[in-house]
Amino acid sequence: MNNTEAVNNTQTGGKLSPGFSGLSVLAFSIGTSIGWGSLVVTCNTYLSQAGIFGTVFGLLIGMLIIFVITHNLQYLICRNQDAGGIYSYSSKVCGGDFGFLTAWFLLLSYMAVLWANITSLPLFARYFFGDIFRFGFHYEIFGYEVWLGETLISICAILVVGLFCMYGRRIIHIVMIISAAAFVFGFAYCAVWALIGHETSSFSFDPAFVPDSKALSQIVRIAVISPWAFIGFENVAHFSEEYTFKVKKIRRILVISVIVSTALYIMVTLLSVTAYPPEYSSWLEYIRDMGNLSGIKAVPAFYAIDHYLGRTGVTILFAALLGAILTSLIGNTLALSRLLYAFGRDGNAPSGLAKVSRKGNPFIAVAAVVIISVFIPFIGRTAIGWIVDITTLAATIVYALLSFAVFKDAKENAHRLQQTTGIAGLILMLIFVLLILLPNILGTGGMSTESYFLFDLWAVVGLIYFRAILKKNKAHNHERSELVWMVLLLFVLFAFMMWVTQETETITDDTLEEVSEYVHNGEADEAEIEDYIHTQEDHINKNNTWYTVAFFVMFILSAGIILNNYHMIQKNNKERTKQLAATKEHELEDKLTGLLNKHAYSLTEQKFDDRIDEGTVGSFAVVVCDINDLKLLNEQGGRNAGDTCIRRTGHVISEIFNYSPVFRVGGDEFVVVLEKSDYDNREALVGELKKCTDDRKKIIGATLAVGMSEYSKEDGDSFINVFSRADEKMYEHKMETKTSDQQ
Repeated sequence: MNNTEAVNNTQTGGKLSPGFSGLSVLAFSIGTSIGWGSLVVTCNTYLSQAGIFGTVFGLLIGMLIIFVITHNLQYLICRNQDAGGIYSYSSKVCGGDFGFLTAWFLLLSYMAVLWANITSLPLFARYFFGDIFRFGFHYEIFGYEVWLGETLISICAILVVGLFCMYGRRIIHIVMIISAAAFVFGFAYCAVWALIGHETSSFSFDPAFVPDSKALSQIVRIAVISPWAFIGFENVAHFSEEYTFKVKKIRRILVISVIVSTALYIMVTLLSVTAYPPEYSSWLEYIRDMGNLSGIKAVPAFYAIDHYLGRTGVTILFAALLGAILTSLIGNTLALSRLLYAFGRDGNAPSGLAKVSRKGNPFIAVAAVVIISVFIPFIGRTAIGWIVDITTLAATIVYALLSFAVFKDAKENAHRLQQTTGIAGLILMLIFVLLILLPNILGTGGMSTESYFLFDLWAVVGLIYFRAILKKNKAHNHERSELVWMVLLLFVLFAFMMWVTQETETITDDTLEEVSEYVHNGEADEAEIEDYIHTQEDHINKNNTWYTVAFFVMFILSAGIILNNYHMIQKNNKERTKQLAATKEHELEDKLTGLLNKHAYSLTEQKFDDRIDEGTVGSFAVVVCDINDLKLLNEQGGRNAGDTCIRRTGHVISEIFNYSPVFRVGGDEFVVVLEKSDYDNREALVGELKKCTDDRKKIIGATLAVGMSEYSKEDGDSFINVFSRADEKMYEHKMETKTSDQQ
């Protein structure tokens, strides 16, 4: 089948076809955990902040913590084999609002990792091919040069990956398995060779920890950001609908994935410090200066393997890194497509995203990921780096939401082990969120200023997008929308506050440094120094005022969005109440007469019995009416004559008992329940109904048999007893009217 045929043979909301074997799922899990960051972040974040021992111990502790998340994840997959993974499961267990929160932070995590690996390709080219791709127009964004040639590399990569994800499913699986194997064995081979060679070298592993802070805080720092190291291993939950193996095997696959990923990070860490250029006195000095270097020196792992194995080692590590980037691009593209497919299927995104090809592939969702991503290379690497900085926070939030959903599900189904792992995962992730958001707790530091701002922006966009969902929501699957508002508003205000705080601290520090230089310059007298200090003080105060106003504006904006959402919810609830009332009324209405039907009568009977049991019932009576000889009328005049008679009878009864509910409970039988004024005038009203058979016959085309009985509290009546007596009296009256007709 060609591509055109594949597109034409589509269906909306169709099932995804199976195609993921156990081996390919393992490749996806490991492959999406490891990317370009495995060689860069391990140096400029892990090693530079925690040293060798701090990094290794922190990663091992992080692995143990992620095992808790792994247990929760495998429970989720076994309970819910559905595209959308954590999002779909959270929606089913905790509701659509909880699911929206999960999906919103999943999108942020996967997009950040995908875009980071897309924009790493130009860096990759610069390190190994020099300036060969620096051609065409160029410009600078936040200090990063964007060239047309390098941008084309990223665009071509995402287009090729997208096309294969849409139409080359079998090839994608083969590429993933080969690429994952390449970087696993490539990293391991290079690390082992470097460690063996290090034994005979003069390079030192000292210092074990960085000298700036306590060893414990360094270990904690790495453990806290462990979700960054593993984010992506859980994306195989999005493919659970497409497994070709028994779902119980997923636990072993996930455990192997986490162990292998941890081992690879440790190997890359050790590889990066086994050798360093002679102009540096230690690996730490080298690592902290890597941002000022170029070529393979800018990537310590490549410098080390070049030192021990030369160009052969560089080629092997080059192929391994290329495989890591490729698996990350493929894995995150497919995971995002399944998430968007589920989002569209559930009405939280355009329904076109839920379209699948004849082969069961969500090609529209894949195309959406590609279309969005092709514009990212034009933004530059620096801005994307800020997004990557909040990947850890987003992943931690997702794991916390997952753990809560597992706890809730396990509690409802009495699964004690999962209750324990669910609450443990939730508590651990909430602690991590606080340590990430709040700078300087235990010396763990916080996110960059720009990252706080971007996270804040993402939360605001979430509020706006959720409003759009509520406006178009027809399924009413967001019953607890205030949950989304409060969580997102909390993140908006908190992240904005942290952004303002860090900006204020930065301005204050810069100003104090300028004042210090001015004072120590010695060229100004005391009066000039005092004036200068006052000027700088005014500058700080003006900035503080501006940030306070900005915070207030952000609060008003967020509050306005929430109030608008609340108004919309109230409006939707009113419309829904009207719809339910109309539906209920329609369900309780007799179609022929417009009176209440037998189902409505049953509900009324139950209501009266409840009131009798509670002792709150007042006086009431039941009137039973039956049309005489309706069968004969049908035989003589046809069914239409009978229907006309039934309609006219119902109309007459309703006019007489104007304040009482009238029920059609059978083909020719009616029941009236009298209370209040109709009960007080019951004898007169029943007498009016019985009067002048000939007159009634002219009106309705037949005579009526009528019986009435009152409720007696002293006799311990139930509603059915009252009805039975009225029914007996109706039959007595029927016999009287028939005798009268015969005479």
